[in-house]
Amino acid sequence: MLKKLVLSLALFATPAAAATLGDDGLHKAPWMHETFKDLREDLEDANAEGKRLMVIIEQRGCIYCTKMHEEVFVQPPIETLLNEDYYVIQINMFGDVEVTDFDGTSLPEKDMVKRWNMLFTPTMMFFPGAVAPELNAAEAAVAVVPGAFGKQTTYDFLNWVLMEGYESDEPFQKYHARMIETGAYPE
Repeated sequence: MLKKLVLSLALFATPAAAATLGDDGLHKAPWMHETFKDLREDLEDANAEGKRLMVIIEQRGCIYCTKMHEEVFVQPPIETLLNEDYYVIQINMFGDVEVTDFDGTSLPEKDMVKRWNMLFTPTMMFFPGAVAPELNAAEAAVAVVPGAFGKQTTYDFLNWVLMEGYESDEPFQKYHARMIETGAYPE
């Protein structure tokens, strides 16, 4: 029992290895899913695994993407959430891979990102378990996070989405302040 406790504490204290860079210059993490980038199918797969669909938009050379992958996403509590509770699809802001939106529109990544009016990397988009077929991803997202944030903010946001905090009367900022006050981040 004591051995398990020590091992568990060690996992929370030591960050995992950072993601590797792919041929496209984007970070590749083990919790990312390589798919055909049909968001309708990705949502079905996420639901089948009991996970929330998250799309992360990144670009080659993005220093903020690097910060997230090397300093934040590798934190064991965050990495655990990403592995166990999220189905993550990566979109290259300037890529040419075909993406099919929830409404059936198919465009290269770079054009889809423009369609969604996404301007920053990284940007994380979170989706509900069901999306109406006439909506595009920008319309369907329950939350969008543009930019890089620290570990507690990221951890709290991932949990807030899982708890469907966007449906409550407590906005994320108040939830986050409450979590900071209670010392909820598992260090």
